Amino acid sequence: MTFDLTDPIFTDEDKAREHFEAIRWPNGPVCPHCGVTSEHVTRLAGKVHRPGLYQCNACRESFTVKMGTVMESSHLSYRKWALGFKLMTASKKGVSAHQLHRMLGITYKTAWFMAHRIREAMRPTDDGQLGGEGKTVEVDETYVGGKAKNRAYAKTLPRHEAVASLVERGGKVRSRHVADVTAKTLKPILVEAIAKETNLRTDQSPVYTEIGTGFASHATVNHSIKEYVRGDAHTNTVEGYFSIFKRGIYGVYHHVSQEHLKRYLAEFDFRYNERIALGVNDQERAAKAIKGAVGRRLTYRPLSGAEQASA
Repeated sequence: MTFDLTDPIFTDEDKAREHFEAIRWPNGPVCPHCGVTSEHVTRLAGKVHRPGLYQCNACRESFTVKMGTVMESSHLSYRKWALGFKLMTASKKGVSAHQLHRMLGITYKTAWFMAHRIREAMRPTDDGQLGGEGKTVEVDETYVGGKAKNRAYAKTLPRHEAVASLVERGGKVRSRHVADVTAKTLKPILVEAIAKETNLRTDQSPVYTEIGTGFASHATVNHSIKEYVRGDAHTNTVEGYFSIFKRGIYGVYHHVSQEHLKRYLAEFDFRYNERIALGVNDQERAAKAIKGAVGRRLTYRPLSGAEQASA
């Protein structure tokens, strides 16, 4: 199913709220305070109660579908949250906070905070290993941020940030913002994230020489002599992921801070891992992000750096 802006969840507040409730509570509301199920929960009706308010008959606490999610304490309408989730999960190269600000009719500050909370919902929870017997995982690294020598100003800041990505052919990706590209830094990441029965494919960087001995096989290509494919040895899959990531960073977001780079990686990883080629359509991808919002909170002060600044 494709992205349909005429869907009532983007125009009708009750339909939007019911949409979130159906995704979070497919079998009826569950109290986020004590965990009791729908038979012990009462919907509070009447003019004095806002729509979507429930009360738990066990702990006597009230709640809405936003409670216990990244949307908690938000005054934004369900319609705008629904559209925010849809835009960020359906846009292959991302959506800037300025674009959300214009399309949703909210302030830029609110749009920026919303985007980061949705990225938090996209953060993966399943840390199962990539690869396995008979499977191949490609590993490569790239850098975010222009070189200092090419800048007219601020020649020393910000840093050129390193990103390592591990992509299973025909499967999922896992990306990490790393301090540097060395065997000492990358080895624990690869050992933890990739099953040892996997066929590892990299470029000819010496970083991977010793690491590769821990897997079923390790083959490389030498880009310095313009060798890009030799048999099944290539890194074209991971480089394809990098091309999407870079177009998003430089074409949509333009600048990503060192502090928040990991959040943008989670966003791009999520969309790649829930792509059409793996049988996930736009509607299902948005629903998965909404499910990922449960049990997570992200407040503005630490996100904006206000706590560090006040300290």
